[in-house]
Amino acid sequence: MELWIPITIFAAFCQNLRSALQRHLTGGIGAEAATFIRFGFGLPFAVLYCAVLWLVLRPDWPDVGADFLWAVPLGGGAQIAATFLLLRLFTLRNFAVATAYSKTEPILAAVFGLVLLGERVTWAMSGAILIGVAGVAAISLGKGKPSSEREGWWQRVGKPAFWGIGAAALFGGSAACYRVACLSLEGVPFLLQAALALVAVTALQSLAMGLWMVRFRPEQLRATARQWRAATLVGLAGVSGSMGWFTAMSLQQVAYVRALGQVELLFTFAVSVLVFRERLGPRDLLGCLMILGSVLLIILLPR
Repeated sequence: MELWIPITIFAAFCQNLRSALQRHLTGGIGAEAATFIRFGFGLPFAVLYCAVLWLVLRPDWPDVGADFLWAVPLGGGAQIAATFLLLRLFTLRNFAVATAYSKTEPILAAVFGLVLLGERVTWAMSGAILIGVAGVAAISLGKGKPSSEREGWWQRVGKPAFWGIGAAALFGGSAACYRVACLSLEGVPFLLQAALALVAVTALQSLAMGLWMVRFRPEQLRATARQWRAATLVGLAGVSGSMGWFTAMSLQQVAYVRALGQVELLFTFAVSVLVFRERLGPRDLLGCLMILGSVLLIILLPR
């Protein structure tokens, strides 16, 4: 099995764990604070991870070219904007449809991979990605009630598509930028490529989000400080997932990594069934089978 596959599965598991831990943050800290926690509380762990790798591997200092200098801020900014759009989905009446749109990320990641890196996806792998996206969409569409017939076209179709596809495009673009940043650091092992890019991105995101919150959401920042123990766990889980994503994307095309990452939803359902004893509906089971089929095809098909 290629190394990027278990690394991606690990990243998806950590991302699912981070989401679960975030639900235990109490006191209504706010959406912006929840976003800041991912970066600000994860940064020390990212720096520590990079420092340990540097001491163990003892590489020469990499050449930092122009690609790294534009890819890091562009990717980090796109991820923050994507997170903001994703949070906006919760304000929509037709939330399920918008969420389904947002899960087109692997398709859009393939487009950005082609534009920024010249990476091409085989027809067979394209079919595997589409199966997984369709499975996620089927589950998402089954989670919400249809919008009112009296709503206009913008409320029923336009706004869900705008927020959902916008979030997916920004997430896909940020992933492609991260791969550019990793590959641009020549002369060091792939683990350090990923770690150095992760530290640079997380530091910029922490600074940008921190300054914004000091100016516009100081009360949320204070609430975050009061819950530093839980926030630290969220930051650790979040940066562990990011370590996995960056490392996997330093080894494999963005489209394949993000498509395999849909396995996160299977972890979510496993927790629902095994821990909370919830029952899955027919649409959930169909979607899970489609995602599982997509994951197996991505692992087994030649690239």
